[in-house]
Amino acid sequence: MSLITYFKETKIEMKHVTWPSMRQAIIYTLAVIIVSILVAALLGLFDYIFSEYIIKNVIQ
Repeated sequence: MSLITYFKETKIEMKHVTWPSMRQAIIYTLAVIIVSILVAALLGLFDYIFSEYIIKNVIQ
């Protein structure tokens, strides 16, 4: 398959894509940001708890 054929087929396929509305895109983006922040906070909490445990019980 040549590069030109690839781009032609890609253009045809992109016409079949159902794109979200602007409102949906904003909502989905905010959802991803919120979930990412929550996961980061949860991982940070676990890291803090395990670090404190190791410092108090393993190192000493």
